[in-house]
Amino acid sequence: MSAREPIRHVLLIHGAGGGAWEWNRWCEVLRARGFDAHAPDLQATDAGLAATGFDDYAAQVRAAFVRLPRPRALIGASLGGLLALPCADAADALVLINPLPPAPWAARLPAREWPPIVPWRREARLASTRRALADADEAAALYAYRRWRDESGAVLRAAQDGIAAVAPSCASLLVASAQDEDVPPELTAEWAAAWGADCLRAPSPSHVGPLLGRGAAELAGRVADWLSAR
Repeated sequence: MSAREPIRHVLLIHGAGGGAWEWNRWCEVLRARGFDAHAPDLQATDAGLAATGFDDYAAQVRAAFVRLPRPRALIGASLGGLLALPCADAADALVLINPLPPAPWAARLPAREWPPIVPWRREARLASTRRALADADEAAALYAYRRWRDESGAVLRAAQDGIAAVAPSCASLLVASAQDEDVPPELTAEWAAAWGADCLRAPSPSHVGPLLGRGAAELAGRVADWLSAR
């Protein structure tokens, strides 16, 4: 990729229990900066959510990503960051935001039990959404509360077991919330150092805050600057 071919096409992958709506602010910022930004919804297979596996989601990401012209960048948050890794070979730049880590770092996350279908939609509460989005305003918390969705337990179990991945050859940036309780920022920094990736510490006190918190637009602008410099 030459200096005359800037990255202009971006695919953004949401996290578990979320959707393309998580990227609304980011897409606005990226498009205002001249990027062609796309954020698809991950879909359950025809066999249903409980039968949907990690590879099913990863195949959807790859299919959507390779349709974009090169040079292109792949941005993933949380589970979306992990799903981006099998597709990194097709990327000219990779940005991972509070990503679930691959093996061997996945083994250091707290173990959890995941049922076949994780009932995040059915059990959603506005109060717990507010706590999860401590840096978001009331409107953003309400917007998120109304849109959480159930998730495949098989996908989350696969992530917890550890997905094998190698460092991509493209430029990579890992973003970590300063107080992420789901993926400790120290773990993300260690992973970034091992892979020779850039690492950015975001001031957000929450796992989803970089996408939905008050600082989301500013962070999206910083990532846009990083992409433009590639």
